[in-house]
Amino acid sequence: MKKLHFIFPHPLALLIAGIALAAALTWLVPAGKFERRTVELDGTKREVVIPGTYARTAAHPVGPFAALVAVPKGIINAADVVAFVFLVGGAFTVVDKTGALRAGVDALARKLGTTRWLVIPLVSLLFALGGILENMEEEIIALVPVLLLLCRRLGYDPLTAVAMSIGSSLVGAAFSPMNPFMSLIGQRVSEVALFSGWQYRTVFLVLAQTLWIAGTMRHAAAAHRLNPNHNPNPQPPESAPTSESKIELTPPPHRHVTALVLALVAIAFVAFIYGVLKLGWSFEEMTAVFFAMGLLAGLVGGLGVNGTARAFVEGFQAMAFAALLSGFARGIRQVLDDGGVIDTVVLGLFTPLAGWPRAFAAAGMVLVQTLVHIPVPSVSGQAVLTLPILNPLADLLGLSRQVIVLAYQYGGGICGVWSPTNGSLLAILGASGVAYGRWLRFALPLCGLLLALGILAVVLAVMIGLQ
Repeated sequence: MKKLHFIFPHPLALLIAGIALAAALTWLVPAGKFERRTVELDGTKREVVIPGTYARTAAHPVGPFAALVAVPKGIINAADVVAFVFLVGGAFTVVDKTGALRAGVDALARKLGTTRWLVIPLVSLLFALGGILENMEEEIIALVPVLLLLCRRLGYDPLTAVAMSIGSSLVGAAFSPMNPFMSLIGQRVSEVALFSGWQYRTVFLVLAQTLWIAGTMRHAAAAHRLNPNHNPNPQPPESAPTSESKIELTPPPHRHVTALVLALVAIAFVAFIYGVLKLGWSFEEMTAVFFAMGLLAGLVGGLGVNGTARAFVEGFQAMAFAALLSGFARGIRQVLDDGGVIDTVVLGLFTPLAGWPRAFAAAGMVLVQTLVHIPVPSVSGQAVLTLPILNPLADLLGLSRQVIVLAYQYGGGICGVWSPTNGSLLAILGASGVAYGRWLRFALPLCGLLLALGILAVVLAVMIGLQ
């Protein structure tokens, strides 16, 4: 008897199905809305729901044509990310065409020698720090070409590059005691002292990050052992071609040309990090920096004006799939917003918890926040939507508000590691040539353990009366 093999849906098919499901919900779920007030959080004005003000509104079911319109709307709303992916991909294709990046990575791999296994924990911790400090996600797209090259030279597959970059960053953000877009905004909304409970949170952050890095190293070792000559840029049917697969390589450049091009790359990253952390740059400024890097690298690297332009075009073609995934992911939220059912869904998910014992209610909040994060992929948006609803519920149950912030952070943060509506994750998977189904097979078991760890942390916080 022939064995049946499950073929995981193409990411684009998955997102289109998500849009269709969201449209169906607008016909089945009553429309309703909380009143909102504008407050300033983390330096940005945000609309926060006012608990107890939910009221039914006129139904606005989204029909088939309106659901189709949500796709271009989502792409337009994600225009800054789409432009970033296109121009960063083009810039690194230019750099790669010069041969300098490959020469630099080759030199690094030779220097590492037998200690190359240290790259995984060190790089993972570096990206985890980005997640802990500033919820790094989209910014990682710029680093994908470098990570792919490094992993290939060290004998690791592209999934390892994804796991030790955005995977580590998302786990760091989910368990961070100081992430301004999760823990701090959550504490502000729930009127909890900022940075309170950081010692408790740090213990579970260390455990979570250790678990994720161990899983990444285990995968990398197994992939390398099974196929030491593995080509890290396969073309699976459900992923787009990567930029590396479409580049016609030039001979290695002279040493001084390599040094100049790599210096330009280093300067671009320094400017990028400084601009994000100190100047509050948005995607427009970040994109401009890498675009300038690509232009200068092409001219310095000897590609000439026409060669640089052709390399940019090759990069645009290779990154088109990754760029558009972010827009399709936004389309799901667009449909739910147009139908006016988001608030109804959130209220319906949390209301049953009011009758549960305290510890069970706290654990249930983690699971419900996981579900909420799928239609609300913005972690700050999830905080201002759900926590005002949970604050009075926590008071009624005698739960510390610190506990509901933990439940929000762990539930929503861990969901981001695998959620099909996380546009940044899908863009990085597409740029890396890693099939979404393959990522799920790697990430879901680890996410299950992380979710269990988060629930343990929340229940223990209830038991010890964490404030």
